[in-house]
Amino acid sequence: MFRNREDAALQLAQRLKPLELKAPVVLAVPRGGVVIGAVLARELGGELDVVLARKLRAPYQRELAIGAIGEDGAVYLDPAASRIEGVTEAYLQAERDRQVAEIEQRRRLFRSAAPAVDVTGRPVILTDDGIATGSTLFAALHVLAAQKPGEVVLAVPVAPPETLERFRAKCDRVVCLLAPEYLGAISQFYGDFTQVEDDEAVRLLRESRAVKPAVGPAPETRR
Repeated sequence: MFRNREDAALQLAQRLKPLELKAPVVLAVPRGGVVIGAVLARELGGELDVVLARKLRAPYQRELAIGAIGEDGAVYLDPAASRIEGVTEAYLQAERDRQVAEIEQRRRLFRSAAPAVDVTGRPVILTDDGIATGSTLFAALHVLAAQKPGEVVLAVPVAPPETLERFRAKCDRVVCLLAPEYLGAISQFYGDFTQVEDDEAVRLLRESRAVKPAVGPAPETRR
């Protein structure tokens, strides 16, 4: 178990240091992932940014993700979504519209604190405070692929093993500290999993950007 997000991030940074990523861009999923990302950027000499993706919610179970949408409008839909009651084309369009509006609000919030980082040709660490279904991060990968990074490393404190396997096919590397066979809720692996508010996430992004990492020549693209 991790004491809190900072503890998890410090442990994760130790696992990432041997990779010797040169001036990586750390892309964090708000809001909890920004705490993880800020520590990774500090410990690895990286540059922090956010990737904006939202889960698409099931009709009668709002906490259940049936897919996700990225800030570029790309939609990832879970293969099992069509078997869930109430998931129709009309429902999906309405849910997509709701989440697009939320993404636009988040974009205004975070981009007012720091502009988007150009990841072209640079190593990217994609992170969050944990993975349940993985839908939001799959959407984030769709957003990221169009930006042509040099290397993509998925780095998370905790995730189910079957979900990690799906990510291995889409990332250059996957680093995860805990992969329990049964993952009921991410919070159960943290002593303190206090909700991160928007103002804290914005503050962390702004403060991290105030510390300028040394960025050398872009590494050769491996893709």
